[in-house]
Amino acid sequence: MVPDDQSARPVITAAEAEPIPVAAMVESIVGCKWSVGLLLLLADGCSRPSAMLRALSGLSAKVLNERLRKMLRFGIISRSVFGDKPPFEVLYVITPFGRRFIGIIEEVRRLQEDVDRDALSEPCTEPQEGVPRVQSSSG
Repeated sequence: MVPDDQSARPVITAAEAEPIPVAAMVESIVGCKWSVGLLLLLADGCSRPSAMLRALSGLSAKVLNERLRKMLRFGIISRSVFGDKPPFEVLYVITPFGRRFIGIIEEVRRLQEDVDRDALSEPCTEPQEGVPRVQSSSG
């Protein structure tokens, strides 16, 4: 196995000398239809680039490689290369950080489902964990 030097945590770029903001990661991943699809495939255990290309009809190898590189740079996935000589076997797996990142994607999906069935107009009867209460100013 040839180890890859990609880490499993958000990368600090030399030019920025600061971690990439999670909000920028979310915007970059959610803003691309292929990134979300790839992330969900990886979460389901699809780890080979050729299988990803077959699973996402219309995705080109060039765009696949761009998306995978971006997710590697963000620390959402890791890459392993196996073999002593070409052709090498390359596998991508989701990192623990990536699993947490998928929670964001899932919450966006749930929110969209609520919007689609017009559930957001219904009053919320139970306090939501982590959501601040808004106090009425009539008083």
